[in-house]
Amino acid sequence: MGDVLSTHLDDARRQHIAEKTRRILTEFLRFYEDQYGVALFNSMRHEIEGTGLPQAQLLWRKVPLEERIIFSGNLFQYQEDNKKWRNRFSLVPHNYGLVLYENKVAYERQVPPRAVINSAGYKVLTSVDQYLELVGNSLPGTTSKSGNAPILKCPTQFPLILWHPYARHYYFCMMTEAEQDKWQAVMQDCVRHCNNGIPEDSKVEGPAFTDAIRMYRQSKELYGTWEMLCGNEVQILSNLVMEELGPELKAELSPRLRGKPQERQRQWIQISDAVYRMVYEQAEAHFQGVLSKLQLARPAMEAVIRTDMDQIITSKEHLASKIRAFILPKAEVCVRNHVQPYIPSILEALMVPTSQGFTEVRDVFFKEVTDMNLNVINEGGIDKLGEYMEKLSQLAYHPLKMQSCYEKMEPLRLDGLQQRFDVSSTSVFKQRAQIHMREQMDNAVYTFETLLHQELGKGPTKEELCKSIQRILERVLKKYDYDSSSVRKRFFREALLQVTIPFLLKKLAPTCKSELPRFQELIFEDFARFILVENTYEEVVLQTVVKDILQAVKEAAVQRKHNLYRDSMVMHNSDPNLHLLAEGAPIDWGEEYGDSGGDRGEGSCSPGSPEAATLSEKRRRAKQVMSVVQDEDTGLPFQAGSEPPSPASPDSVTEVRSLLSQDLRAESPPPESSLLNGDPAQESPQPTAAPRASSPPASPAQHLPPGKAVDLEPPKPSDQETGEQVSSPSGCPRIHTTTEDGLGMQTEF
Repeated sequence: MGDVLSTHLDDARRQHIAEKTRRILTEFLRFYEDQYGVALFNSMRHEIEGTGLPQAQLLWRKVPLEERIIFSGNLFQYQEDNKKWRNRFSLVPHNYGLVLYENKVAYERQVPPRAVINSAGYKVLTSVDQYLELVGNSLPGTTSKSGNAPILKCPTQFPLILWHPYARHYYFCMMTEAEQDKWQAVMQDCVRHCNNGIPEDSKVEGPAFTDAIRMYRQSKELYGTWEMLCGNEVQILSNLVMEELGPELKAELSPRLRGKPQERQRQWIQISDAVYRMVYEQAEAHFQGVLSKLQLARPAMEAVIRTDMDQIITSKEHLASKIRAFILPKAEVCVRNHVQPYIPSILEALMVPTSQGFTEVRDVFFKEVTDMNLNVINEGGIDKLGEYMEKLSQLAYHPLKMQSCYEKMEPLRLDGLQQRFDVSSTSVFKQRAQIHMREQMDNAVYTFETLLHQELGKGPTKEELCKSIQRILERVLKKYDYDSSSVRKRFFREALLQVTIPFLLKKLAPTCKSELPRFQELIFEDFARFILVENTYEEVVLQTVVKDILQAVKEAAVQRKHNLYRDSMVMHNSDPNLHLLAEGAPIDWGEEYGDSGGDRGEGSCSPGSPEAATLSEKRRRAKQVMSVVQDEDTGLPFQAGSEPPSPASPDSVTEVRSLLSQDLRAESPPPESSLLNGDPAQESPQPTAAPRASSPPASPAQHLPPGKAVDLEPPKPSDQETGEQVSSPSGCPRIHTTTEDGLGMQTEF
């Protein structure tokens, strides 16, 4: 690898790449600085005027899945450095970074992970043929001829590959199809979450950044949706640079690559990944520098806005009226001829899979609560309620149980419309709808939890409890129906705007865009940071089509299509004090209603005693290592900590398969603490050789004083789009938390 990089990325070429990256970043960051003032003004105006959105009926969880693990198990990973397959212990913390350890023992001893993968921008592939097609398309002229060995051979029939257009790729395989399905659901959840990397509560920086991305790409005549608008700001910015830099490098370096087609493909993947890392580091430094400068200037900008809010609004409205008078006739003709006839078709294509997905969310929630109620009646009663509710509280983040909901979005197609409206991919709409599904499921679950917890304060009998559960379920379902209707209507409106507005801007650009600079003189110099001609022009264009979009969604609701409620529908018998219940401390079902809570036996201890503190510490650790995925099936065959013999090369498929089979036929039974692949992670018994340490040990062989518990803190995913971050022996890698909730559809008008 070193030879490839030193040959094709010498100092001169690296300097050229750095200079090209600097020019692109400098140009983009001018757009960002311009949009920052506009976003700040819009945010402060919004705080004053409000939006009038309908009040949500369901509660929302403020800190979901804190200190929990989504999934954990073993899988085989292909090591590119020695071309061998290795068995790795992997886990997915609540922030969805895929963490790979040497084995489970290394995890328990707090040995730094081998890799922390942030999967933003990746695609999860389940077929080597799919992968080879994407790799072949990324470097034209390298398609392997029949009979030639491909770039990758999998020793089993169940591969799982993480592919990225610029960063390195990751290769995994499993022994069974069921195992592959589970890991696919988990990794798709990771991608979906990490793609949604800009915080939703970022009311200034987030909108400013996404608007700047749109304005920059439109300045390059690139309209429509962009598939690589995924991850956090630095990841997206790196993708933006690579979109322009990548083709240039490919044209320059492709003829110089030597070897067979598969070897040239490997070389290009290595080169692209190395360049991407260079771009990422440069983008991070530039972006943080500009952001710091803007944040320092923000207080002064806010003072001007507060003082002159009315004058700024008046000035903007005057500018909008002049632009409207200029473009309205042209825009209305364009809307009437090229947009209006297609709005019903686009809306119907969106409504069918989205509504099916939300219906599936409702059905899954109903089934889980009903099953829990039956278990309360027939088995444990109130004594087991804590265990049941612990599982239910994590339902929205259970990759396997939510998979049936997410799959409903996969058939989404805009056949015949994608090319017309320059929609490169429907993935942005699919993922945004899936995120809404997860949020609504968690809101329904949390509302149910809150109401049930209130009911338990009355001390019901088992029979009364079962009736209360059924009654609360019916109340929550009514609230869910109302909220899901509101969320879907808002999603349909946003999606229709995302499809049509870039199309209109592209159509109007030849006749209107060149005339916009003459409107600049209408803006007072003192307000020039908060009012931009280009943004006002886009708002006027939006107003020409938004009434047709609102009317189409309204008609669908009036006809009760797909269980949509009319806008005039108001939820009756609402709980006026329900939202006050959510202001209390989070409910700990295991603490209050678990086996060790409530009814204390002879060995019980007072809350302030050291024994109580020890129990609390053990319970906290158990939450950290407990998998949300409670697999009811037979355990899968990979054992944590077992290292299968590695093949000599990836091409010796028969040998690899034989060696993996030997691993499965091991005669010694698994230890009680081992974690079977795909099975729920249980509370780990604390080994005497696994002490608490101020910093992780440098290697598994380094032992610490026995007798102390390990404080297992799951690593957070790196925000580095390059994916892997290898830990140094001196300590844990630098890591960044991926924000829980963000905007999947970032374009705002």
